[in-house]
Amino acid sequence: MSLLQNKLFRYLLFIGIIALNIGCDQVSKSLIRERLEYHEQIPLAGEHVLLTKVENTGAFLSMGDDWQPWAKTLSLHILPSLMMLGLTFWLFQAKLPTGLALGVCCIIGGGIGNIVDRLAYGSVTDFLFINLGFFKTGIFNFADVSITFGALFIIALQILKREHK
Repeated sequence: MSLLQNKLFRYLLFIGIIALNIGCDQVSKSLIRERLEYHEQIPLAGEHVLLTKVENTGAFLSMGDDWQPWAKTLSLHILPSLMMLGLTFWLFQAKLPTGLALGVCCIIGGGIGNIVDRLAYGSVTDFLFINLGFFKTGIFNFADVSITFGALFIIALQILKREHK
């Protein structure tokens, strides 16, 4: 019974982390859609961190924005959906170390958040821009943060694991 409870707890934790990532992403995008005009800029930290609303019909940094509709459907809807299903299946079937599983949860949650936007609105709402002079980003959203954090967390775990050996 203890093993079942432990497995159940892990599954509920995974679902909770995925749902939290999707929820934060969708709530933040909803607020931006409701309260900002397109390309309006609201400084959060001077000119270093800005809120600005754009709709991205492509992928990362608008890549694929001008692709044919069939190519966009395949690369921005079908393949990401299959990838999220595959990652979710792997998460729940494999006996992943907890750290790796948490990173995968963030990637899944962020991926689903952007897929939801593409399916519901035909584009992804992006709204954060950082310019620190030496470090400058494109405009991004919370889902992008989740995916990036999950990937960097997994990479950091692997580096620490390698150094520990």
